Amino acid sequence: MSNQVVAGSDLTPQMFARLPGYYNYLRDLRVNQDEYVSAGAIAREFGFNEVQVRKDLAAVSTTPGTPRKGFLVNDLLTSIGQQLGYNNDDEAVLIGVGKLGSALLAYRGFGKHGVHIVAAFDTDPTITGTQVANKTIRPLDDLPALCQRMSLRIGIIAVPSASAQNVCTLLVDNGIRAIWNFAPVHLRVPDGVLVQNENLPAQLARLSRLLANR
Repeated sequence: MSNQVVAGSDLTPQMFARLPGYYNYLRDLRVNQDEYVSAGAIAREFGFNEVQVRKDLAAVSTTPGTPRKGFLVNDLLTSIGQQLGYNNDDEAVLIGVGKLGSALLAYRGFGKHGVHIVAAFDTDPTITGTQVANKTIRPLDDLPALCQRMSLRIGIIAVPSASAQNVCTLLVDNGIRAIWNFAPVHLRVPDGVLVQNENLPAQLARLSRLLANR
């Protein structure tokens, strides 16, 4: 008989309820390029008892922490994601954090459909560095490194029409293979790249015509 302990086999309902918060916190750490995290740092973030956090991580993690360093962020994300069923989800980046982009960033419903916006970018220096929906808005120059490091596949474009094609090309050049486009413009993409267009003014006008014809 094997004596191997299966990660998650000792999880109580109370432990399980804390995992989504840990998971979101770890995702932010990964975006910020933090390699390790300690139980103490997690405890301070959530106001939990450090001993309890250590028990939570020991129950869920498949690899032990390293003394004076803590746990590898990527390993913990994988372990917690397996417990929560998140590992088949897609991670997306958002470009353009005006009113529409801010609303998309704040919307919590995407996660129910397996998509999480992990980072947001803008070219406006008055917007970059600010916080929207608990995410720090990054300059567009940071996009290539993040896409490549995290192997991201989905990009959301919420920029003016004049900038949309350049943003689209930048996304495709850095590995994005599916684009959700809110700019009212046709995007040119290579074969194999998916584009879903959302022309909100046109859709509203169509709805108005349908109503008038009833």
